[in-house]
Amino acid sequence: MALPDAFQHLALPLISAPMFLVSGPELVIEACKAGVIGTFPALNQRSSEGFEEWLQTIRSALDEFEASTGRKAAPFGVNLIVHQSNPRLQADLALCAKYQVPLIITSLGAVAELVDAVHDYGGVVFHDVINVRHAKKAASAGVDGLIAVCAGAGGHAGTLSPFALVGEIRQFFDKTVILSGCLSSGQDIATAQMLGADLAYMGTRFINTRESQAADEYKDMIVDAAAGDIVYTPEISGVPANFLRPSLVAAGLDPDNLAPKKDIDFGKELQAPKEGAKAWKTIWSAGQGVANIHDVPTVAELVQRLQDEYQAAGERFSRLSQRYGVAAGEGIAEGAAL
Repeated sequence: MALPDAFQHLALPLISAPMFLVSGPELVIEACKAGVIGTFPALNQRSSEGFEEWLQTIRSALDEFEASTGRKAAPFGVNLIVHQSNPRLQADLALCAKYQVPLIITSLGAVAELVDAVHDYGGVVFHDVINVRHAKKAASAGVDGLIAVCAGAGGHAGTLSPFALVGEIRQFFDKTVILSGCLSSGQDIATAQMLGADLAYMGTRFINTRESQAADEYKDMIVDAAAGDIVYTPEISGVPANFLRPSLVAAGLDPDNLAPKKDIDFGKELQAPKEGAKAWKTIWSAGQGVANIHDVPTVAELVQRLQDEYQAAGERFSRLSQRYGVAAGEGIAEGAAL
């Protein structure tokens, strides 16, 4: 297992995942100030000019934080959609190079030329995958990390168990592995590492922070939801993703009888009975870990809570490993004596 040098000083082995229409500069800045990697999708800004303004804002805020506190902020990252439906890819990549974005997260396409371009300015590339075939293709493109997007993750998710996907990736990939899917607590972060991941990838939990751009109604729906309220379907964006059932119903859709999607359009051409209903904007995504989310803290409060839970989980595991280690040792010794 390995972490890039820039990620060695984190307060927690955690990435606040990039979430469409949810992650903005305020969430990214506060995550980085708290010591975890903050990220956002470039397409959360409607133009490359607006994207550049966000990069300037984040860079300026983090530089000011470091100068005023003497503490180093965690790195930040940008999610780029590597797909023909994204005409801004090259322009946004050039801006990432201009502002030396430490981490690029690529989705829907692993391209060696993009990886080389990021490496040229000193950045690293993590790519999200839902199966081993995609993981091997991304590894061959030279990415620095693989994000195993497992069953139950918010947004565009896979169906594999983390026990299966992380274990199989580790058989051929010795760089950074990141685990995504239903992570909501510090104990979940510790569990991700026990499974063999280097970093945890947490999205839905950060929707319910004061600094996220999610509507209050969205946050309330997450507080009220359970795992059974998550609908996994490709019929909203053309790519299988998890959505909150109540938001589908509110849009006038039948979650159990959605019209088939022919193309990947990320929900742009969604036909919903209710006027104004739009994928991601009013039809909201979340992961199956929603039942473990009960409030809307600040990012700083959440990260402190996660640190406390992570520490408690480590101490609990240490006690258990000592107990079972001693028991196993005694059993072996008694068996040998017999």
